[in-house]
Amino acid sequence: MLIIFRWGARAVGSGQALNAGGPASLLLGFALIGVMIFCIVHALGELAVAYPVAGAFSVYSTRFIDPSWGFAMGWNYAILWLTTLPLETVAASLTIQYWSHGRINNDAWVSIFLFIVAAINLIGVRAYGEAEFVISLIKVIAIVGFILLGIILVCGGGPDGSYIGGYHYYDPGAFNNGFKGFCSVFVNAAFAFSGTELVGLAAAETANPRVALPKAVKQVFWRILIFYIISLLLVGLLVPYNDPRLLGGDSSADATASPFVIAVNNAGIAVLPSVINVVIMLSVLSVANSGVYACSRTLAAMADMGQAPRILGYVDRERRPLVAIIATLAFGLLAYLAGSSAQEDVFNWLLSLSSLCALFNWASIAMAQIRVRRAWKYNGLNLATAVSYLSPLGIWGSVFAIVLIFLVLVAQFWVGFAPVGYADMSASDRVQNFFLAYLALPLVALFYLAHKLWYRTTVVRLQDIDVFAGLSEPTAPEILAEERALQAQRPRWKKVIKMFC
Repeated sequence: MLIIFRWGARAVGSGQALNAGGPASLLLGFALIGVMIFCIVHALGELAVAYPVAGAFSVYSTRFIDPSWGFAMGWNYAILWLTTLPLETVAASLTIQYWSHGRINNDAWVSIFLFIVAAINLIGVRAYGEAEFVISLIKVIAIVGFILLGIILVCGGGPDGSYIGGYHYYDPGAFNNGFKGFCSVFVNAAFAFSGTELVGLAAAETANPRVALPKAVKQVFWRILIFYIISLLLVGLLVPYNDPRLLGGDSSADATASPFVIAVNNAGIAVLPSVINVVIMLSVLSVANSGVYACSRTLAAMADMGQAPRILGYVDRERRPLVAIIATLAFGLLAYLAGSSAQEDVFNWLLSLSSLCALFNWASIAMAQIRVRRAWKYNGLNLATAVSYLSPLGIWGSVFAIVLIFLVLVAQFWVGFAPVGYADMSASDRVQNFFLAYLALPLVALFYLAHKLWYRTTVVRLQDIDVFAGLSEPTAPEILAEERALQAQRPRWKKVIKMFC
C-alpha cells in the first residue's frame, strides 16, 4: 500500500516527465530516487521499531536534531497533506469528466468524495486500513495487467501485429532537453515517491511494530521495482516523448494525458482506457484518504509536544485523534474551488506549498537515524541485543540519501529558475515559475527561524540525547521463533498479497 498509493497521481503526471526528459531520463530518474527511498525507509524502519511514536517525523527531529527543526518539519509535513486533500479530491472529480464531459458540476463529485474520505477516517483506523488494502489490491491487479499487456505490445502482440521493441529510443530518441530534461524528471520522481514514509506514522497504532514495520520496509524494494521501474520502462517503450498528448500533463490533468492511457489507446484497445481511468480515480482518492490520516496524526503529535494547539491532541476511545481529523477534513472544503473560475491559480499555489515538503522530511529521517546511531554508540549500547531491527544499510544509506536529496534541491532550483523552454517565457512568468517550484523552502525557513527566535532553542547535543526513553524492549529468542513459525503456516497466496498490499 505505502509505495503504490501514489500510483494514481504518478499515472496522470508522468506524461510531463516523459515529455521533458525522454524515456531514458524517466527510467534513470525514477531508479535513482527509488534507491534513495529504499535507504530512507530502512532508516525509518530502524527508528520506528526502536521508538514507536505517533507523528514520528517531527518527534524524531525534535528529540534527536533540534526542537525548532522538529517544529518546522511538523508543520511542513502537515501542510503537505493539508493541501493534498483538496487537491486530490478535485483531481478525483476531474477524472469523472472522462465520462460525464462536464455535464455535472464538479462540486457535486467533490461532495461525494469528501463524504467518502470523511466516513473512512471517522469510522476508525481499521476502516482506513481495510479501504487502503482493497484499493491497493485493485491497483496491484491493474499495474500487473498493464505490465503483461505492455510486454505483449512491445513484442508485437497488439491488434496490428507491429513489433515496437526499442524503436522509440531511436526515434525520437532516448533523451530530450539534455541534462536539464533529466533534472526535470529527477524532481518529478522525488515527488512521485512522496507518501512512502507513511509507514512511520503507523508505528504507534500497529499492534506489533517490531514485526509489522520491518516486513513493510523489506517489501519496498519489490514495490519500487515492479510498480515504478518496470511499468515506466514499458511506458517509455510504448509512448514517444514527442507525443502531443503528453504536453501539459500534471496531477490535475485529464486522464487522457496519462502515458498509460495513451499506450493503450495507441494499441487500439477500446475498453481498457476506461478501466485505467477508474484505477486512476481510485488511486487519487486513496491519496486524499491517506492525507487525512497522515495530517491528523502529525497534528496530534505536535499538539502533545506543545507545537500545535492542545485541542488537536485529543484522542477518543477508538485511539483516533478526532479533533485533528475534523480540522483536516475542514481544510478539504477548499476542494469546492473546483467550481470557481480562479481554481487553476489557487490550486497551483496550494500545490507549490507542498512541492518540496517530502524532501525535507526525508532528509530529517536520515539525519535522525545518523544521530541516534551515534548516540547509541556514545551510550555504549550493544545493538545486537538492545535493538530489535537495524537497517542493513547502516548510516551510509542515510548519508547517500542526504547527498542525493541535496542534489535534487539544487536541480529543482535550476529547473525553477530556468525551466525547459524558459527562453520563450516573460520575466514575470519566470518569477512565478520559480516561486511555484520553490515556495516550500522559504516556508520551512520561516517556521524554523520563528520558533528558534521565540524559544531560543539549540541543536541537541549528542550527550543530551536520552536514548533509553521510549526505547522498545528487545524480544526474546523464543518469542521470535514462535512468531516465525506462525508466519510459516500462512498460505502462500496470502503471503504474496501481503507483500504488495
